[in-house]
Formats: sequence, C-alpha cells, structure tokens
Amino acid sequence: MRTLRQMQKQKEYYAKKIEEDTRRTNELLSDDENLEKFAREQYLMKKPNEEVFVIIEK
Repeated sequence: MRTLRQMQKQKEYYAKKIEEDTRRTNELLSDDENLEKFAREQYLMKKPNEEVFVIIEK
C-alpha cells in the first residue's frame, strides 16, 4: 500500500508538471516577445552591441 500511495503522489506531481510545461510551451510559441524573453533569461542571449550582466544573489 505504501508503494501505491507513493506512485499516486508521483503521478499527480508529473501530471501537474506536464500541465505547467504544456502551458509554458504554448506561451512561448504564441508570442515572439515571450520566446525572446525566455531565450535571453535561460541562455543568456543578447542583442548586438548589448552587454549582459548576471547578478547572483546570496
């Protein structure tokens, strides 16, 4: 029974994760501004003649 409960919790977690990822993917594909923002934040992409500073909070 313990394993069954653990698996049910994992199933719920992954279902929520899939739902969030699907929503985020749809956002990125529907709007160029969102896609650019994602690329700039996640991959530190920059425009020509632009400097990017990464600030790490402690």
